[in-house]
Amino acid sequence: MSAMRKIQITPGVYWVEIPEAELFILCACPADSVKHLMKRGLILEMEVKGVRCESGPNAILLSDVLLQNGHFANLAEFPVLQMLYRQGLILPNHPNNTGKRPLLIGSAEQVSSQMKYILRGNYGLLSSEEIQETGVPPNVAEAMMRLKLRFAFGQIRGFDELLDSCIVGNEAVELRHGVWIRRLDMNVFAFDYQGETVTVDLNLPPGEGYESPYPLGFHHIKREYFAVIHSGEGDGWDINRPSMASILMYQGKLYLIDAGPNVLGSLMALGIGVGEIEGIFHTHAHDDHFAGITTLMRGGRRIKYFATPLVRASVTRKLKALLSIREEEFSHFFDVHSLKSEVWNDFEGLEIKPILSPHPIETTIFVFRTLAEDGYRSYAHFADIVSLSVLQGMVTEDSSQPGLSSVDYEWIRKKYLMPATLKKLDIGGGLIHGNAEDFRHDHSNKIILCHTALPLTGKQREIGSSAPFGATDVMIASHTDFARRAAMEYLRSYFPSAPDHQLAGLVNNEVVSFNPGTIILREKERHPELWLVLTGSVEGIRADLNLYTIITAGGMLGEMSALHNTVATMTLRATTFVQALRIPQRVCLGFVKKNNYYDQMVRLYEGRSFLQGTTLFGEVIPYPKQNELAQVMTTRSYQAGEVVDLENHNLGIIRHGALEEFIGHEVFATLGARECFGEEEAVFDIPPIYGLRAVEDTEVCEIPGHLLRDIPIVRWKLFEAIEKRRRRILHANPFGLFSWHWRDEYSIGVRRIDHQHIRLFELGGLVLQAVNQGLDRKAVHHALHKLMDYAVLHFREEEILIRKCGFVGYKEHRKRHRELLLEMEGITSRVLGGHGDQEMQGFSSFFERWLVEHILIEDSQYGKFLNNSGVY
Repeated sequence: MSAMRKIQITPGVYWVEIPEAELFILCACPADSVKHLMKRGLILEMEVKGVRCESGPNAILLSDVLLQNGHFANLAEFPVLQMLYRQGLILPNHPNNTGKRPLLIGSAEQVSSQMKYILRGNYGLLSSEEIQETGVPPNVAEAMMRLKLRFAFGQIRGFDELLDSCIVGNEAVELRHGVWIRRLDMNVFAFDYQGETVTVDLNLPPGEGYESPYPLGFHHIKREYFAVIHSGEGDGWDINRPSMASILMYQGKLYLIDAGPNVLGSLMALGIGVGEIEGIFHTHAHDDHFAGITTLMRGGRRIKYFATPLVRASVTRKLKALLSIREEEFSHFFDVHSLKSEVWNDFEGLEIKPILSPHPIETTIFVFRTLAEDGYRSYAHFADIVSLSVLQGMVTEDSSQPGLSSVDYEWIRKKYLMPATLKKLDIGGGLIHGNAEDFRHDHSNKIILCHTALPLTGKQREIGSSAPFGATDVMIASHTDFARRAAMEYLRSYFPSAPDHQLAGLVNNEVVSFNPGTIILREKERHPELWLVLTGSVEGIRADLNLYTIITAGGMLGEMSALHNTVATMTLRATTFVQALRIPQRVCLGFVKKNNYYDQMVRLYEGRSFLQGTTLFGEVIPYPKQNELAQVMTTRSYQAGEVVDLENHNLGIIRHGALEEFIGHEVFATLGARECFGEEEAVFDIPPIYGLRAVEDTEVCEIPGHLLRDIPIVRWKLFEAIEKRRRRILHANPFGLFSWHWRDEYSIGVRRIDHQHIRLFELGGLVLQAVNQGLDRKAVHHALHKLMDYAVLHFREEEILIRKCGFVGYKEHRKRHRELLLEMEGITSRVLGGHGDQEMQGFSSFFERWLVEHILIEDSQYGKFLNNSGVY
């Protein structure tokens, strides 16, 4: 009988168990991985020595790459919570608490990232000072920390105290009890035990995402004036329903309230494209309300982000821990709108009141209202809240002790019971969730109970209603045709110079609804109309070419076949409920002829087709934005051997031919057709450290970089491309290892700072050399502290210089220095604490990130500023 068993849970996720070695390993942990394990019977309710608990994994293997096809591959927060609390691995006197800590396995970078992210996910902001940075008065910040510490049982503990880690580098490493793991390739691992080998490949196939653990069906949602779509009533453990969430409709526009796991699947089930989302109201950063945030960050435009500065700081710090992006990058992905707590904030007639809610991390509940004929109609979204009995148990008048005052308790109780037209409540129970009984005498018109995996009890059903996925509560009905209003806006973006009365003529045609799976246009057939998508998503299919595209609201279907009276070049099929405006061919041709739009439409179509064929632009870019880019796109030719201009602030895309990346005499990569270059200077104002030259005669398309900076999906992909390129250059040696060798191309153009960077390289290399040569602890200690002392000196001089010269990013840069020093102090103490081999891999990974993210990106930005100010 085999000693090891492997089960595929879902694409890119596996379970490996070695019972004899007491190892049960979850391999990759995307959102909702715990729910998948529950569904597969790998997490079971059980009783151990009279104590009810769960079975489950005791180790997690992290993906080498955090993001796969736009989805988080590593979200260990809920799997770790399941191990620590639901299995009881750290609960005092629990029979499963044997002293063995759960194990986090992976690259040094991913293990470090997950430790920080789990810390932020459990505690949010970590000090009164961090809270005060958001504008909270000192006395309020201290009161918030008192309550936070009460939830944390008196102290905030780093998760490296609760979890063991195993760093997987280039060599095989033992996990426990004779089980070894080795990396075969990027994201491919082998487990070895007693002569047996099991291999897991955590790479997702191109174009695939992580599966949802539950089916949601399809729903056709009518746009209303003021209404709530119920898009989640479960919690982070509910295997049948999405976590608590809602979609607020106001004047026909759609606003998410939180973005939990599988938010894209929820939207598709509701017939809503990501591009139709106007904004998000964010309550807090627990994964069941946060894990879908990257879906919104990868859209074709910045959606509005509404939160108090307090909640936003908690969210951005958690994202920073996960993605290693600077906090200020958040505003490039979202149109940030700060809300004031405890007051009504007016946004285009919708009034929003965020109310601070007691919770382990920074949380606000929301009340929304707008005027109707009989006064205000309101919706209260209370996620997450805490039961009044739990809060009463935390009351203390001793301000030196964790807890809250009786005055604060009474204030919270009154806020909870504020009546509303519709109120949606967290009744999850336990230490950090609400209790339906607290609202038995609530005077709201209607109460919805949710945030629980359990069926409602009889007493709960007396208090409130339930709401199935896709149900809608309408508070003010619509008497406006929002679909035709959207059609007018989309057409105006296509034809900005056309008179309104002519656009109105196009809009005055039939709006048709299509069921999911319906073929709208079939390849190689003629169609006497074109279609303008108003809601939902349409899939374009050329199966013979393995070509699949998604067209969302605002996209045109069949425009060229209608203009030329030719057959369609691909099949177009509704993936959700779709509404589309049918524009007859004759009406379209008359409009085009009258306004001389034929040449423009052909040119834009050809430009869009080229962009859609690239990996950079072939995903969820709105058609109006594609048209804008196609309109300004120009072409440029390079002869074989000619060096490419990388300082013209344009992004280049190779139409045909090839370019090679080089530094000096070394070539690092060759770029081919439809690949991009020049993003450093064009989009991020970062001087490139490499050159490009034509391998053969090459034609490129160029787009002005300033048009791309605030397209979230484009910025995201280009930032990933920069990091990959810089790592490729840094690892350019026969073994693919990080090179500690300084190159002149790393220069930021300021001589004194460059000399200091060279010295940092030398000192970092000496640390690694001391360990590799097996020198004693005293020698390693000396090398580490020499590097640390010099880093302090360098940071101080750098800060003085950029402050003196008026660099606008001075405060953030100084803050980044403090973070780097704290991280280095932690690594130094762990290296000297006896975990040499594991921690030296962590040190190497840390120093590489320091170089890639700080010196080559952040320092190069102020270097350019100083050069422009005459400092060299």
